[in-house]
Amino acid sequence: MNIKNVTIAGAGLLGSQVAWQVAFSGFEVTVYDYFEKGLATSKALHKEYAELFVTTRGATQEQVNDALARLSYTTDLAEAVKDADLINESIPESVEIKQSFYKELSKLAPEKTIFTSNSSTLVPSQIVESTDRPEKFLALHFGNTVWDSRIGEVMGHPATSPDVYKLICQFSKAMGMVTIPLHKEQSGYIINAVMVPWINASLDLVVNGVADFDSVDKTWMLAHNVERGPFAVMDLVGLDLCSSINKLWGEQLGDEAALARANYLDENFISQNKLGEKGQEGFYSYPNPAYKDASFTQ
Repeated sequence: MNIKNVTIAGAGLLGSQVAWQVAFSGFEVTVYDYFEKGLATSKALHKEYAELFVTTRGATQEQVNDALARLSYTTDLAEAVKDADLINESIPESVEIKQSFYKELSKLAPEKTIFTSNSSTLVPSQIVESTDRPEKFLALHFGNTVWDSRIGEVMGHPATSPDVYKLICQFSKAMGMVTIPLHKEQSGYIINAVMVPWINASLDLVVNGVADFDSVDKTWMLAHNVERGPFAVMDLVGLDLCSSINKLWGEQLGDEAALARANYLDENFISQNKLGEKGQEGFYSYPNPAYKDASFTQ
């Protein structure tokens, strides 16, 4: 099977990045979102990415114009998937929402269509029973920002077809990623299994009143000679996603510390629509966050 037509379900920040990278790599891409507003935001992001690729990544105007021409947008799921060889899903990080989506998707998608999830923490076995094609369901997970992190984590479940797994590994490479195969299911995959505890330990320092967020970032940046600390990374990932992950773990595992982190983010940021870089404000204000100033670590 050749993959030519790709549907990206979920037009948020990460879904829009995946859609752009896939289109730039030569595939026909349909972006699906339940809301017209989400599609409008995605279209605006794609214009930003086109300019970014020309100004900072050496792309030609012809290349980005071709990528833009390969992108289409719809709020009609049946229309979005009618010719899809592959679907990559980036909808909200909720078991119930994803299960509902895959039940509907299974009714509409052609038999040929492979289903992949870009979930940050959920594993395929938590969702697969909501699909009608367990052998064609697996995870294909990307890091933020897709073209800089360049990872495509591929994780199946016990019933995933080895041939389908191999094909998705090849697709990941074809869209410019370094394919990272996982041999068994693991919540958080590799990147989040390492990053989430780091983020949570940093949040605990602030939630428990040990230190201010900028002190934590300065410490990390100086100690490791890096451009971002954990709170800058949270802004990049999205504070709503950080909250959702902690809320999910808190509710499923009875983890009071996780619930405290989620409550802190909800009360101090999300309730005020401070979602991080995508909302122009989070722990820092954008487009010129304080941590990028040379004086920040002085």
